[in-house]
Amino acid sequence: MARDERATLLNVHEALSEQQFQNLKYLLGSKIPAGLVLQASRPELCQILLQRFPGNSLREIARILRQIGRLDLIQRFQLPLEEQILEETPREPNGDTPNPTSGHHPGGIPAPPMNARRLTEKDLMKVAQRLGREWQEVGILHLGLERIRLEQIQEENPNNSILWSFEMLRDWQRRQRHEATVSRLLACLEGARLDPEILDFLRSLQGN
Repeated sequence: MARDERATLLNVHEALSEQQFQNLKYLLGSKIPAGLVLQASRPELCQILLQRFPGNSLREIARILRQIGRLDLIQRFQLPLEEQILEETPREPNGDTPNPTSGHHPGGIPAPPMNARRLTEKDLMKVAQRLGREWQEVGILHLGLERIRLEQIQEENPNNSILWSFEMLRDWQRRQRHEATVSRLLACLEGARLDPEILDFLRSLQGN
């Protein structure tokens, strides 16, 4: 099983571009000392994950892949999703599984509400208008986009910085598909350097 787990991890890492792999290591730094991961090669990172998250490394990597917008890899390698984690939860004494609408899944992490609000283009435009000069940093570090794609967006929309931010957010939205909710974007941006009004705006949408 460990061998299969390691092979899957390595396949996932190999499927990432160099920029995405660096983003993945950056995000893992919140749970693993940065000194361990930042200089690690792809095979070395597999070993670190297996040691740090025994039996749960695939779930951990799936969590990071969601953050960098690579849901396609979660599907391709059949990595555990939140829904699967819920299904694998031990049954209650009466034989029922925990209610997925209760707001939590194992580990005490809040689960996305069943009626999570989807983002509209108008919402994205309002965020884009406030992103400013940090838009590329936000796109690469927090939304999982590649620099080459951001440069392409600039070429396609010359001299219009708001459209750059808007198209970047739309790229993220297309990658996330049904996961492109207000809560998901808020979670991605909470650690970013940006105008606090953006987070306040997204929080206000959660109540709608």
